[in-house]
Amino acid sequence: MAELDTSSGGGKKGGKVRTKKQATKVDLTAMVDLAFLLITFFMLTTSLSKPAAMEIAKPDKDAKDENRLELRESQTMTILLGKNDKIAWYMGQAGKTAPTIEGFDDITSTLLANKKKVKESTGRDIVIIVKPTDGSTYKNFVDIMDEIAITKTNINAPAVDDDPNHILDSEKEFMKSKGIF
Repeated sequence: MAELDTSSGGGKKGGKVRTKKQATKVDLTAMVDLAFLLITFFMLTTSLSKPAAMEIAKPDKDAKDENRLELRESQTMTILLGKNDKIAWYMGQAGKTAPTIEGFDDITSTLLANKKKVKESTGRDIVIIVKPTDGSTYKNFVDIMDEIAITKTNINAPAVDDDPNHILDSEKEFMKSKGIF
């Protein structure tokens, strides 16, 4: 607040009357209040992302199920999760085609290429069966499910067969020979 000195100047004749200059002050109280109001407004009106669960299909324990889905070799891709972040995959029936070993860096392009091949040859969507082995980690499983979801490889849920008894001997032998079982 500025004050005006109206005194006669302390005995000086003809002296000028000057006001005292004070340092300017900026009151930021209103700005801080406004900032907190805006922060609380956006916090209360923003919707947080809701966790989404991925649909997966697991084999039925009843082998005599009448509603069993028969898969065609031409549209089936089997992915075997091995140790050391390695993946063995093959198209069709086990033992008829040699599996290919890849890392997680290369699987995206493989998924897209196989999806395209199946669509062109059969006109159907690819069906993916994921078989984790004892050497694989939970991180490997999550990574492959993420890659399948990201590439939108199949419309239906990918099939997950986590029963170690369902890994065929030919699959085990191949993976052991490559050191990823």
